[in-house]
Amino acid sequence: MILIRHGQSEFNAHHDRTGRDPGIPDPKLTALGRRQVADSAEALKRHSHPIRRILASPYTRAIETAEIVANVLDLPIEIEHAVHEHAHYHCDIGTERRLLAERWPALSFDHIADVWWPNLDETRDQLELRCQTFHKRAASLPDWQHIAVVSHWGFILQLTGHSAANAELVSFDPTRERRMKLGIR
Repeated sequence: MILIRHGQSEFNAHHDRTGRDPGIPDPKLTALGRRQVADSAEALKRHSHPIRRILASPYTRAIETAEIVANVLDLPIEIEHAVHEHAHYHCDIGTERRLLAERWPALSFDHIADVWWPNLDETRDQLELRCQTFHKRAASLPDWQHIAVVSHWGFILQLTGHSAANAELVSFDPTRERRMKLGIR
């Protein structure tokens, strides 16, 4: 399984410069973010286990990332609620399901609530529970070696212990036991 952190978002561009939350709910990718993802998608073409499907967080930046990868690899996208970001900043306020469905009519959002994101006070324990649940589910997927998962910094860090850069590809073997519960923020 390959975890992909979304490309640079409008939030990341501002936060990286200032260290402050710019108050942008559910930001889009920047032009740089789109280029980062295109480069990562090209790298996925050479992956030892060909990617056959993409799971993506419901946040706009993740879906836009998944779209770029899907277009390069000619693959379907499935929305996976469990891999959303650790809700902490304004960028972690999502877009209502009905609006996502209008913007991306080819994708199915029927399995998520209209307001699907948690409050901005999601605890580490809540994030850890999501990671454990996803880990178990991923291990049960017969095609896990052929799946790319578009997710976020906080989720990837909690799941793997790795602080992923924008559009970074992170190998993840869900059949291996996670040895420790990580604490972030």
